[in-house]
Amino acid sequence: MNIILFSRKQVNHRSEQLRTMLSTIERLGVDYSVNEELAATVEALLGIHIAPERIYTCRPTLSGDDVMVTYGGDGTLLEAVGLIAESSTPVVGINCGRLGYLTADNGEGIEQLLERIVRREVAFTERRMLRVTASDGVEHLALNEVAIHRHGATMISIDASVNDNSVATYHGDGLVVATPTGSTAYSLSAGGPVVDPMCRCLILSPLAPHNLTMRPVVMPDNSHITLRLNARGGEAFLSADNRTYTLQDGAIIEIETAPNALILATPHNNTFYDTLREKMMWGVDKR
Repeated sequence: MNIILFSRKQVNHRSEQLRTMLSTIERLGVDYSVNEELAATVEALLGIHIAPERIYTCRPTLSGDDVMVTYGGDGTLLEAVGLIAESSTPVVGINCGRLGYLTADNGEGIEQLLERIVRREVAFTERRMLRVTASDGVEHLALNEVAIHRHGATMISIDASVNDNSVATYHGDGLVVATPTGSTAYSLSAGGPVVDPMCRCLILSPLAPHNLTMRPVVMPDNSHITLRLNARGGEAFLSADNRTYTLQDGAIIEIETAPNALILATPHNNTFYDTLREKMMWGVDKR
């Protein structure tokens, strides 16, 4: 097995956790590689020099028996997905952020979690992704959501159609198209429903709509969504997870479920509903 470690500079790295992570991997005798940013952090915080042959810069070299382990929050995992989205490499996240719907809680300890990964005592689930094609033909993949949102103070209009059937023209701050995995992210903040990630559907959630009767719409995940932007002569932003691009007025965005899915690894004893109950504090009475 080869463990691919990934983290970002903006993560609040904890020295003891990093030390435990590296020492456990070496004790377990598995091969590993580290992204450039994490290697620099390890050297700065721990004084440990990572051998150059273990450091990857842009994309890691995949061997076919890899597991990517991210250290951070959901944003770190989403960024890592872009590195291995075209492969079948599973991803597991160690949470040192705040919420962490996608990352495993480190309450049981990083050492125990890494041991579970090496012994393959984790559950592997497929998470469907979105494939986005802009007017310029450039394609993007997103695990959580694709959003079009205004740039500046002027509201925008988006004509949305599903399978060539007009849904509505949304006037407001923008529109979110989310997967079930992304239903607990941006879409939830926009009033969208919480959806079990095993459901095969997509969610269309308006952002601050000018018409207050506009509500989120749920549709099958084999739907083809077309969004036409009217930015009133200005620009708007397209975000695919945590990556942002500029859209020109009149841009057309095509969205559909990607043919390949992300393989997300989680501990066997950690279900979606456990995470939901814990993060949203359902049933907690603080009186």
